[in-house]
Amino acid sequence: MSMIADLSASLNAVRPGRTTMPTVDASLIIAVSALVMFGLLMVYSASIALADGPRYESYGRFYFVGRHAVFILIGLLAALFTASVPMKVWQKLALPLFAVALLMLLVVLVPGLGREVNGARRWLPLGPLNFQPSELMKFAVILYAADYVVRKQAHLQGFLRGFLPMAMALALVGMLLLLEPDLGAFIVIGAIAVGVLFIGGINLKLFATLLTAVMSCFLLLIWLSPWRRERLFVYLDPWNPDNAYGSAYQLSHSLIALGRGEWFGVGLGASIEKLHYLPEAHTDFIVAVIGEELGFVGVMCLVAFFVFIVLRGFEIARKAMVLDRVFDGLAAQGVALWMGVQAFINVGVCLGLLPTKGLTLPLVSYGGSGIVLNLVAIALLLRVDYETRCMMRGKRR
Repeated sequence: MSMIADLSASLNAVRPGRTTMPTVDASLIIAVSALVMFGLLMVYSASIALADGPRYESYGRFYFVGRHAVFILIGLLAALFTASVPMKVWQKLALPLFAVALLMLLVVLVPGLGREVNGARRWLPLGPLNFQPSELMKFAVILYAADYVVRKQAHLQGFLRGFLPMAMALALVGMLLLLEPDLGAFIVIGAIAVGVLFIGGINLKLFATLLTAVMSCFLLLIWLSPWRRERLFVYLDPWNPDNAYGSAYQLSHSLIALGRGEWFGVGLGASIEKLHYLPEAHTDFIVAVIGEELGFVGVMCLVAFFVFIVLRGFEIARKAMVLDRVFDGLAAQGVALWMGVQAFINVGVCLGLLPTKGLTLPLVSYGGSGIVLNLVAIALLLRVDYETRCMMRGKRR
């Protein structure tokens, strides 16, 4: 018996030099799962009182949290599919997917096809659901920019073959998004593309030119649009009575909610501002409800989770780049940029640090297309990490 036990122990023992590295990043999965579950809880808290108002009186108290749970389930199924597809296949799909997303941005502007809400035409009705093509474009531009850098590596220092094609593609995307209008999505998409190009090694002078052009267009659009210009000025002075009861109404009530929360909040579910004072409390301004109910500590914990996810994304990208998996590394960095930039803008808007943009908080806010594509992006990041770990273990993907 002792001989059999010794033989079994020797077979199960780890050989010297053999790695015990897990095949998945458990810490990233736990952090994302915690944010998604926390978001589901806060969507319920922020939306439960909406049924008491005339606009949503026929919806019921569990309407939004129920739909959000369904979207999370759809997102998890889409994420499982995404994680099962090898990165070499995603690289081949980069250009076709970008073309499809571009076509959908065009279709949403066609009268009778796109759905208009509050003067914005950003959704395609798909039966009981609405799809937002700009969310798909955020995912598509990650793959397209990463593939572009790989294909154009020898020409990234040049203007005609390296800089101009990407600049024209971004200009086309920007024009379609601004016709919706969706300036917030354009800023995120532009940040993703420019960030991937910069990391990929584009000529610094051309990069500075592209960045200057994007910023100039951004400022010009604000100046030429009276309602955007008004948003900027009211953001600078939200407590002016004319602004507080007008264009700065959301911002002023967001700041009131955060002020009420102080250090530790008024308690989960005890928010006053969500009781029809703060518009879009379950979507764009969910951070204000979190701040009111869970206080400064709650908001800082939320920010810490996003910082962790972004840092893990860049670490996964670094490991892929070390193994000369350039497309994989750039795609991972694109996902990290998406999560970081959009979270920064959303939190900044709720805190009054940035003008109102109409962007949701990734993985947390209510929103069908948003939560589904957020989970798909995280699955892409996990796929990059999985293939990198397999290579480090000496296994075939």
